[in-house]
Amino acid sequence: MKADFDAGGVPVIPDQLPTRITELLGIGWPLLLGGMMWLSDARLVAAVVQAGGMGFITARSSRTDEEFREELRKCNHLTGGKAFGVNLTLSRRAEQNEVIHRRMHIALDEGVRMFETAGLPPTPLLPSLKQANALVIHKCAHVRHAVAAQKLGVDALTLVGVEEGGHPGSNQLPTFLNGTYALEDIHIPLVLGGGIGHGRQIAAALALGADAVMMGSIFTCAVETPAHGAYKQRVVATDQHGTRAVLGSLGDTWRIIDNENARKVAEIEQAGARSHSEFGDLISGERTQALAYQAGLHEEGMLSMGPAVGFARAVEPVEAIMLRLKQECMVACQRFGQLLPASMT
Repeated sequence: MKADFDAGGVPVIPDQLPTRITELLGIGWPLLLGGMMWLSDARLVAAVVQAGGMGFITARSSRTDEEFREELRKCNHLTGGKAFGVNLTLSRRAEQNEVIHRRMHIALDEGVRMFETAGLPPTPLLPSLKQANALVIHKCAHVRHAVAAQKLGVDALTLVGVEEGGHPGSNQLPTFLNGTYALEDIHIPLVLGGGIGHGRQIAAALALGADAVMMGSIFTCAVETPAHGAYKQRVVATDQHGTRAVLGSLGDTWRIIDNENARKVAEIEQAGARSHSEFGDLISGERTQALAYQAGLHEEGMLSMGPAVGFARAVEPVEAIMLRLKQECMVACQRFGQLLPASMT
């Protein structure tokens, strides 16, 4: 795509950057906000949708089914009726998945038809979702898992690399290498995620052959993100070297901000801990929510974050973040276009 510039040299942002993902989801730009547990609430997701992307409310983050239903209704109001998504993450512990099945049906009842599935293969969810004509984007870390999900009949795939904040899985390949391998075998729309927080990377992913990017860390300090101001300032102060991966020896890799809590967890792991119970409440999600997100004690809790956090340089509205990403993308597209023969632009 060739970018146009105004008289001041600022790239003109088109309303749409069409790909198979934008056509599938009915959005303007191929920018997705993945489910970020408590942070992906109605206000943040709606802001991304209003700015031309797609976001997913995390089904597990609500305390009750009634609270989840109200969050969906709030998001519908904030988007003015525009479509938004819901994240359904299946756990290896079967007893924890009952809530996912209930909330899937609540979401369907409230008119949601776009879902991001993650964790285990979405096999038990697909019959209900397909019967309701819902779209399913399955997120995974290994190409072989992506191929398997494609055979199950999902509508699109998100493939993450080792740079992803939160739980990138056991795959050690970086995002763009992982995606390049995937494109050999994937023929449905493909989203790439992990370590992406700049418009240049969006352009690069599209040039590679992907249909969209998924981001998370860059939005953790957005004005609309439901977290304490002190936490957001800690995010802004964190550069590309300020995250670390822990719990890999338990088969549960978790990439987080390198805070005091993370260092305690790393010490326990290095001392030989091989079960989650040995870490006590240091790895509790509820502890992170209460102490870091709500109280602003940013040296406490497991603060999921990838190295793209270095691109988050200020607390600002989602609209401003999205505009910058689009501008950066268009500048990169322009440069790439200049490398091509005139007959190809």
